[in-house]
Amino acid sequence: MAGQPACSDAALLDMDKLLTADELAERLGMKTEWVWAQARAGRIPHVRLGRYRRFRESAVEEWLRELETGGPGRPSSPQSRPIPLRRRA
Repeated sequence: MAGQPACSDAALLDMDKLLTADELAERLGMKTEWVWAQARAGRIPHVRLGRYRRFRESAVEEWLRELETGGPGRPSSPQSRPIPLRRRA
C-alpha cells in the first residue's frame, strides 16, 4: 500500500484526544493519585496502552454526564432513603 496515507485528515480530526492522568486530574480538580485509584478500580473509563492508561476525552465527558444524572436509565432525582446520621453522645 505504498503511496496511501495511514490515516486521512478527516479521521485525525474525528479522533478523540487521549488525556494523561495528570491532565484529567487537572480538569476534574482532583489529585492525580485519585484518578489512578479510580482507573484501577474500573470507575473511570480508560484505555490501556501497554503499561500506560489514557483517558478518552469523550468517554470521560459521558461518564461525568452519567454521574451527574444518576446514570443511564435512572431518574435524574432518585427517590432513595436518606442515610441516618449518628449522633455523638
